[in-house]
Amino acid sequence: MSEGELATPFRERAGRAMRDTFLQEALGIATTKFIGLRREAFADFPEGDALRDRARAIKEAMLQRLDEHLERLAASVERLGGRVHYATTPEEARAIVLDIARRAGARTAVKSKSMASEEILLNEALEAAGVTPVETDLGEYIIQLAHERPSHIIAPAIHKTKGQVAELFARELKRRVAADPEALTQVARAELREKFLKADLGITGANFAVAETGTVVLVTNEGNGRMVTSLPRVHVAIMGVEKVVPSMTDLMIFLAILARSATGQKLSVYTTLVQGPRRAGELEGPDEFHLVLLDNGRIGELAGPLREALYCLRCGACLNVCPVYRQIGGHAYGHTYPGPIGILLTAMLSGPAAVRDLAHASSLCGACVDACPVRIDIPRMLLGLRRELDERRLAPWGERIAFGLLARLLARPRLYRLAARVGRLLQRPFARDGAVRGLPLALGNWTQRRDLPVIAPRTFQERWAALRREDRR
Repeated sequence: MSEGELATPFRERAGRAMRDTFLQEALGIATTKFIGLRREAFADFPEGDALRDRARAIKEAMLQRLDEHLERLAASVERLGGRVHYATTPEEARAIVLDIARRAGARTAVKSKSMASEEILLNEALEAAGVTPVETDLGEYIIQLAHERPSHIIAPAIHKTKGQVAELFARELKRRVAADPEALTQVARAELREKFLKADLGITGANFAVAETGTVVLVTNEGNGRMVTSLPRVHVAIMGVEKVVPSMTDLMIFLAILARSATGQKLSVYTTLVQGPRRAGELEGPDEFHLVLLDNGRIGELAGPLREALYCLRCGACLNVCPVYRQIGGHAYGHTYPGPIGILLTAMLSGPAAVRDLAHASSLCGACVDACPVRIDIPRMLLGLRRELDERRLAPWGERIAFGLLARLLARPRLYRLAARVGRLLQRPFARDGAVRGLPLALGNWTQRRDLPVIAPRTFQERWAALRREDRR
């Protein structure tokens, strides 16, 4: 999303998304399908809940000794002939990748799906340096052709219907193709095959990295990750530091719940384990392997209120069940990571001020906690963010005044009872059939998309007092 679009108020972006009939159709179909597949996958997997608890415990134990695990990972990768780079900021990460590309003489870089590369705005930096990045994941390829950013963590083009994709291919590739997923995939495959063979640089993310073995793990469904890591002369993997896992045994637990949470599969079609550059006698693989460990605010949050967000496996399950995301899609959030977990990650990476509006883009219904494979308590942290925004006076002044007055009202019983009596009188012109469906002026924002119950004729205390008087008779 451009800076101009980001400057548009969140409410405007959300409203525009809700009026987009194509977006509503695409979101409805995709998220409903994901929810059903996940439910079926765990229904047939009785040990799933126990493994979710185990995965959560592994994540917490890993964070407590993160420095040790990262040192062990680096030593394991270097023992296998790879190189490890540490990047504190996105700028450092981009500089590292660009330096590798320059030394390799790369003119084209093929990329497997990587949210970390989106986080550091790598494609723009590569283009500015004269290196053409080519997204090879079908969803990423679609949005690259459309000059857009991903709108979902695992399904980047979830916001597009197959008809829109067919129109996009006709416009950008000059290829008329039916609005059929198989036909569209065949066209993309034909376009990308030559790119794989000519590229000097392959760039991937990493779903996990195993500290004891130096193994980088890629979980994909299209096979492009395997080609990106084996055909180019140089392979660069970019991963957030929290993606390290201690052992292969721990990895198996995460793999057992990741695909089920993300797409409802027992396992993704391809689980690729990469261990350094090609060794003597091996027929495929890169001459060089580089692992970029990205901090970008993560380590600073180890002792912070958003620590639990570092458990995230990037499965996207919380997006699929979120009633807000299902209405507005990912682009309305305005940052790399959308959805409820995206709000927390954005606050972690860019500071609380970046989510002053997004912190309220949640109903706090708890569906995300139920869906999360490691049970991240997103609503609790969103409430903490709201509190911090208020305490640091980052929330809009009107909101601070309104909630400040409400807090004082709720803390004073006599004033509260008086307000209830006044409210009963003031609501009369707006109450219909037991609900207030429209309020004037700024209050109309509350009733624009929701009905409010009328203030009861008598409070609970008044009814209780009346019952006690009747009992004494």
